[in-house]
Amino acid sequence: MTDPLTRAWIALIALGLATTAIAALGPEAGAPIRLGAIILGVAFLKMRLILTRYLGLADVPFWRRGFDVTLGLFVLLLFALYSAPALV
Repeated sequence: MTDPLTRAWIALIALGLATTAIAALGPEAGAPIRLGAIILGVAFLKMRLILTRYLGLADVPFWRRGFDVTLGLFVLLLFALYSAPALV
């Protein structure tokens, strides 16, 4: 299995199953803030995998870095908004 799209597809399935398993654990598995951070982290990995493999940004490092930074900041913003009510 050397096709990068097939490997990306399998990785997306695995990450989707991981997200489902983490969400199924619910708050009793740990602090909701921690679970939210893990789910957002997995979502970031999925976004990055889609952009690099399916959209071909693996061949264009400048644009890949730009998308990585932008999406990373977006995920941090989402985490800040998610965790803000718990800090108040």
